[in-house]
Amino acid sequence: MKKILLGFMLALGMSGAALAAGGGIPLDKAPQRTNDMASLQNGAKLFVNYCLSCHSAAFMRYNRLRDIGLNDKQIADNLVFATDKIGDTMKASIDPKQAKAWFGANPPDLTLVARSRSSHAGTGADYVYTLMRSYYRDETKPTGWNNLAFPNIGMPNPLWELQGERQPVYEKVMSHGHEVDRVKGWSTVKPGTLSEAAFDDNVGDLVAYLQWMAEPAQNTRVRLGVWVLLFLFVFSLVAWRLNASYWKDVK
Repeated sequence: MKKILLGFMLALGMSGAALAAGGGIPLDKAPQRTNDMASLQNGAKLFVNYCLSCHSAAFMRYNRLRDIGLNDKQIADNLVFATDKIGDTMKASIDPKQAKAWFGANPPDLTLVARSRSSHAGTGADYVYTLMRSYYRDETKPTGWNNLAFPNIGMPNPLWELQGERQPVYEKVMSHGHEVDRVKGWSTVKPGTLSEAAFDDNVGDLVAYLQWMAEPAQNTRVRLGVWVLLFLFVFSLVAWRLNASYWKDVK
């Protein structure tokens, strides 16, 4: 047992050292907006305008967006490509062969990304929220971009016009007896069309939409779950009292 505990503590120490050395960064907590229809609608717009060109959402149909307060005309006029129909699935417009040639691999489907990227470090939403806010200019990379949350990422910053161009600012800190670089902030190289606060707010909307898309019925599931638990509690209480009443005269 002692060996198991020692090995577990050693593994934690090594993972912490790797994280501090630049293998990744702590994940920021994504805002919870899956009940906010305005945020979901803005997130859907951002997804179609900035993500759907390369990334599909092959398990989501356009007409499912009715669930976030959009009617068929709004969906058709603002979110559906000219060659698609409202009942079609959300497929990327990029050619798979070109995508593989440009980025080294086909961009993954994003239907379930807000769930599939969950880890011990945080939820999938936390990961995407941190990823989209951690891009910086790196001229040594083929795309000209790199990412603190995903070093050597093959995808350039899709929101660079909104965010602008930035560089991380590092400071020296001691970690496990070694001096390592830790990000303490960002310096703006070229401002984007949005302020930092407005950009973070829009990324929060995009992440909320990805959360909703990964499980459109999640809010209903949570509400039903609460009622089911209340019912089971009341039923258990009644059953307990009935059982006591039934056996009270039996010795």
